[in-house]
Amino acid sequence: MSIKHKIAEYIDFYAGARIENERHQWVIQQLKALPESSKILDAGAGEMRYKPYCKHLSYTAQDFGEYNGTDDGHGFHKKWDTSGIDVKCDICDMPFQENEFDAVLCTEVLEHVPQAEQAVAELIRVLKPGGGTDYNSSLYVIHAFQPLSFLYRFQ
Repeated sequence: MSIKHKIAEYIDFYAGARIENERHQWVIQQLKALPESSKILDAGAGEMRYKPYCKHLSYTAQDFGEYNGTDDGHGFHKKWDTSGIDVKCDICDMPFQENEFDAVLCTEVLEHVPQAEQAVAELIRVLKPGGGTDYNSSLYVIHAFQPLSFLYRFQ
C-alpha cells in the first residue's frame, strides 16, 4: 500500500471519528431538550449508549438482540451486552401500540436492516402524531457490521 493511500485512509478514519463525535453530541443535546416524562423508544438500542441521557424520560430500549459479535479479524467488532434491553423483537414488527411514543431514537440501525423501509414504517406507527424522531445512519463502512448491500440506500 502506498504512503499516499495510507494517508488517505488515516484522514478518512479521523474525519469519520470527528463526524461521529459531532453526531453523538447533537443526539445528546436533542435528548436533553425533550420534556420530562416523555416516552421515548430507543429502537435498535444495542448497548443503550444513550440511556444515561434519558433519565428525565420514560425510556424503552428495543433491539433484535441477536448480534453475536462476530469479528472480521481487524478488531472492529466485539460481543455486545444487550441484557438490559426492555423489548427484544424485530424492528419491523414491534409489540407496541400505535401512537405510543412521544419520540423515537434510531441511530446507526437502519443500515443493518434488510427491510429498512418497513422498519421506518413501523417506527412511524408507534410514534404519536407530531412526535419527534432522530434517524441517522453511519456514513462509514468501518462502523457497519452487516454486508455492504444494505448501505446503498443511505448514500
